Order: sequence, then C-alpha cells, then structure tokens
Amino acid sequence: MRILLSIFAGICAFFLYQAPLVAQTVALDSSNLAIVVINSSQSIVDEPKITATMGIIYNGPGVRNYITDAFNNYNGKIGIEIRGNTAQDFPKKSYGLETRDSLGNNNNVSLVGMPPENDWILYGPYSDKSLMRNVLTYKLSNDMGRYASRTRFCELIIDGDYKGVYVLMEKIKRDSNRVAIEKLEQNDLNGDALTGGYIIKLDWNEREAEEGWYSSYAPYIDVFERYFFVYHSPKTPKIANAQKDYIKDFMYDFETALIGPDFKDTLKGYARYINVESFIDFLISVELARNIDAYYLSTYMHKNLDSKGGKLNMGPLWDFNLSFGNAYYADGFKTDGWQYNIAYTLDGAVIPFWWCRLLQDTDFSAKLMSRWNDLRTGTLHLDNIMSYIDSMAAYLNESQQRNFTRWPTLGEEVWPN
Repeated sequence: MRILLSIFAGICAFFLYQAPLVAQTVALDSSNLAIVVINSSQSIVDEPKITATMGIIYNGPGVRNYITDAFNNYNGKIGIEIRGNTAQDFPKKSYGLETRDSLGNNNNVSLVGMPPENDWILYGPYSDKSLMRNVLTYKLSNDMGRYASRTRFCELIIDGDYKGVYVLMEKIKRDSNRVAIEKLEQNDLNGDALTGGYIIKLDWNEREAEEGWYSSYAPYIDVFERYFFVYHSPKTPKIANAQKDYIKDFMYDFETALIGPDFKDTLKGYARYINVESFIDFLISVELARNIDAYYLSTYMHKNLDSKGGKLNMGPLWDFNLSFGNAYYADGFKTDGWQYNIAYTLDGAVIPFWWCRLLQDTDFSAKLMSRWNDLRTGTLHLDNIMSYIDSMAAYLNESQQRNFTRWPTLGEEVWPN
C-alpha cells in the first residue's frame, strides 16, 4: 500500500509539471476521450432536476473525437441536478442525470458502451487530483467478481463552458446489469416476496433528508451516536411499511447474532445472515485503498429473496475519492494500520462494531488471509495494479492538462488533501 500511495504522489507530480496554475478559459477542439455537451436554459441546482439536452460524441476506442462531429452516441433530453455532499461546495460540480424521451419520461439507453439504463452520474474529480481513484477502485472490484459501477472518462462542456475531465458512471441501482436482485413491488408484503430485494446503506442522517433508522447497537467506539441505515431501494414513497419493518428486523437479527456469545456458530451466529465472502472482499478493497469514508458513509449492502440466497451482501463499493492517502484526517494519510478500527467519529458518522467482531472469529480471519493471498497472485498483484494506473495516466495525459488549466488546483490545498 505504501508503494501505491507513492505512485499517486508521482502521478500528481507529473501532472503538476505539465499543467499551468493560472485559471484560463479552455477551448476544446478535440479529445481522445468521449465529449459530453449539455445545454440548459436555466441554472442547474441541487434538486429538483431541470430539463436540459445532452449530446455525446464518441467515435469508438482509439478514435479521436472532434467537437464538430455529430452527437453519435446520445442526442436527446435529460433531467440534471447537482449531486454530492461536501463536493457541492467545490467549484467543479458533480451531476446526477436521467436520460429522457421527448415526452420527459425516463428512457433507458446505452451510453459509451455501458448497459442501457436511465440513471447516470457525471462525477467531477476535484479533491482527487489523480482523477482516477474511483475508476481504479471500481475496476479492481469488478475484476474481483464484485460488481461496482462501470465508468468512462470524458470531457464535459455545459452551456459552452468547458468543465474539465469527468467520469460518466452508473448510479447504484437495482437492475439486471447493476445490482442484480429481484424487484420489490409495493404489494410484496408476505412470504418469500417480502424478503427481497433490498439495497440499504450506511450514511449521513443529514437533515432527515433520507428515511431510515439508527442501529440498536453501539459502534466500534462506544459514543452517544449510533450509525444510520438508509432505505436506498426501494425508498420512500415506494417502500411499504411492512418492507421497512422486514429489512430493519433482518439487520437487527444480524447484529444481535454477531454481538452475541454464539456469533461463531455457523447455524446460530452471523454466518446465518451474511455472505461472508462479500464481507471479506469489501474489507480487502477498503483497506487496500485506506478509504476514510468506508464502513460508515456511502457503504452499500443488498439482500435478495430468501429463495435466491437471501443473505446480506456488502457492496457495491462507492465514493473512494478520499482513499489512497488523500485526506489529512482519520489517519487517511497513513500507510500503516487499519481503517476498520480507527478511533474516530465525524459529526455522528461512526464505524459499526462488525469488523472488529468478525476478526475475532479465527475462521473468518483464515478465510480473509486465504482470499488476500489468492488475489495478490492475480487481480491485486502489484504489477497488475501499477499497470492499470500507468494506462490511465497515459490515457489522461492530454485531457488532464486542459482540466488543470480550467481548475488550477495542483500545488494548491484542496480540502481535505
């Protein structure tokens, strides 16, 4: 991991050498990346989504894209809004968007080779000056056999203003090509139909903006706060009260079994409720990247029908822009130690007791070590990781210069670097 952090420092130093630090208006003529052009008659805000048009120029892998080319990958209406939490304060915004038909209805389409859907994200790396932390993490997760959002680098223009390098990516959503669990209808209130599928997450309880519940159990650091579960899919108003109660009770039963005296028992303990291998892969991914937000923010889980496995799975991974040494707090800058037991709380965001408890089970620890050793011979071999980082750096070599002309952050402090 120390080597990986050094690699990222080197990439940023390479970009710094080439990119000017005086902000300028950038004219984009052509790019080796896909070009996304959005036009709107009004300001884009944080809810509600406004109607706009979007065109994408993408001539295929290895083929140059010119701003004068036709919109050959997408040309139509969208709904768009600003997205993110702290990222909303950055001058370079990130956006959530829906592809829509001419009547304003959601329209499932394929964008830049990704499977058809209507919910998408244009993520604008700002505090991540490598531009690639999320892309790298999601790529490694998919290579490990754990779905994470597919991504495509692009350059973005909004109302004639060049916005820089962005990542067009899939939004976490129940879908056969994304989180592949059964759709839970509002009238699925009994029997097997009630047992899935659900997507929940640990996240902020900010302004009670998202409905959920607090855990009944203390976090790793026993403080007054309790960590907060959010109903992600289905969410209000589509989730019925019986469904809320079911998944809340399921999580209570899991936590009760894990904290109880028989937690190691394969029939009575935690293994009855969770896909252990998914927890192991999640822990490996988080600790490899030393992601300070993981375990308690943007931490997704999903559960399918009991008749289709029915256990709780960790993932998909999300929001790794403050990983790989990119934060000054919560020991995010360190190359030693473990993130799961960091003695840290952030405005009510606290780490669950799960991970320390799981590692008290020698069977879990043995499986973790075996999986790590296996991954290090292939997907997570250092040569493989370095090769992928190098390939992204080469791919972004041209576009990052325009990005850092538009946003001259290199050599400047950007929270929380």
